[in-house]
Parts: sequence; C-alpha cells; structure tokens
Amino acid sequence: MTAVAPPVVTGARAAIPQGAGRSGPVAWMAIPALVLFGAFGILPLLGVLFLSFTQWDGIGAIHPAGLTSWRAELSDPGLLHALWVTFKIMFFSWLVQTPLSILIGVFLAGHQRYREFLAALFFIPLLLSSAAIAIAYKALLDPNFGLGAGLGFPLLSQDWLGDTTLAFGVLIFIVSWQFIPFHSLIYQGAVRQIPASLYEAAQLDGAGRIRQFFSITMPQLKYTIITSSTLMVVGSLTFFDLIFVLTAGGPADATRNLALDMYITGFQGNQMGTANAIAVILVLVGLALALLFRRLGGDASESQLEGA
Repeated sequence: MTAVAPPVVTGARAAIPQGAGRSGPVAWMAIPALVLFGAFGILPLLGVLFLSFTQWDGIGAIHPAGLTSWRAELSDPGLLHALWVTFKIMFFSWLVQTPLSILIGVFLAGHQRYREFLAALFFIPLLLSSAAIAIAYKALLDPNFGLGAGLGFPLLSQDWLGDTTLAFGVLIFIVSWQFIPFHSLIYQGAVRQIPASLYEAAQLDGAGRIRQFFSITMPQLKYTIITSSTLMVVGSLTFFDLIFVLTAGGPADATRNLALDMYITGFQGNQMGTANAIAVILVLVGLALALLFRRLGGDASESQLEGA
C-alpha cells in the first residue's frame, strides 16, 4: 500500500504563523490596564497641560491666560538655574551609583550564604522614606549638635548644609546611599543570568578575575546598565522630598532643582499656572531622556541576546 504524502499548503495560508488570530482574548485582557493608564496617567497630564495656559492661585477661580505663564517661566533666569542643578544631580548621582552598584551587584551574585545576608542587610536604606533619611542626616550633620560635635571630630563639624559645594556633595552622597541597593539588586540578578560556561572557558584560557570582569561580565551587562541608567536618570528628575527637608533648595539655591522649583512656584508663590508649565517641562525632559536611553538600548529582539 502506497503512503499518501500530506498536502502542501501554498499561498497566503502558508504565510500565516501558528497561533495567528488568537490575539483577540489577549487584547481584551489589556483593556482594564489601558483604562487605568488613561484615567491615572493620560488625564492628569492633560489637566496639567491645560492649567499651564491659565492663571490660578490654587484657591480661587481659574482664568484662561494663553501663553502668559509660559512666557513668564521661559524668561525667568531661575528656570535655567533649576535645569542646571537638575542635570548636575542627574549626572553626579549616576556617576557615583553606576560603578558602585555594578561592583556590589557582582559581589552579591555569589552563592555563599553570608552574601545573601549582606544583600538583605544592604537593602534596608531603600525601605526608609526619603523624608526620614533627610531628617536623620540633617541632625547628624549639624555642626553644633551633630555627630562631629558628639564624637569630637573637627572634620565632621563643618557646616555641611551651609556651604554650596558641601551641601551638593552631601545630597549626592545621600541619594547614592539610598538607591545603590536597588540598582545593586538589578545587577545581582543580571550577573546570575550569565552562563557559567563563559567563565569556565575563560579560566581554561588562563583569564583571571579582573580579565573575566571586563571581558565577560561588563559586555553581558550592557543592556542592564542601560536599564539601570534610565531608572537613575529619569528618577533623579523627581527628587523633591529629600531636598525639601534637607536643604529646602539652599544654600543660595545650590540644590534647587526643577521639582522643588515647581513646588515653590505653585504652593509658596501661588502661581499654579507657572508651576504647571514647569511640570510640563519636567515631563518633556524625562520623556526625551527615556527615549534617548531606549534608542541606546536598541530594539527588544537585540536586548534579549544578553546572557546568551
């Protein structure tokens, strides 16, 4: 008996991938998420954009004002200063956090039990609120009643929050101290996804730990570095409570970033229209930076090759 070969499917039917046409239920499942995103994401942004074209003191009636708030804000030299401070915080916090996070993440990626304990202990700063951290550091750095005066160390008794350079350095230190654990956790997970066979082959070739780090670990962490950097950079745009409690933007506006400038303009100056214009600028800067890092990261198919 001769076996009959299965029919060959040609034409348009052959080009249809398996599972095509089954995305209907998946699309319906995304509707609740889209509704929530529209209600709590898109609508508030549209409201902020609308208020930026008005004059409002936060209590009385809202009056349309056209481009008055935008002209006032764009002509204010304080905007450029707040932008400069924001980008300084962004750059220096990234410069400190990235290498330390990578090194700590690589160290914690080991499977020794004591490293798991250190990882849990090291994660504690991220569990504290920024306001509480600012209050604690403000008390510790007080030149008269702080840690330096209590221990009798003249070096620690400086006017840390009264000098422009020292205040900015303290801010970068506290930000890094609080958020390095989070990014270390990201790098720890990424390092554990790197195949052990790569390190075994490198050991057979005589490569030491330092050579393995720069030749295997760092290239494999390329997209993780981009992801972590995106979170650092975009997140640094929203620093408010820490700066407000620690320095209130001082001394001499040395730590007055865009987020704090928006609060001072709106809630202390009662200029909600101008404050909403600053908020729109803040959103545009964050969106531009996020798109830039996404472009650096390449497409999704390329990023999936990490660790392969």
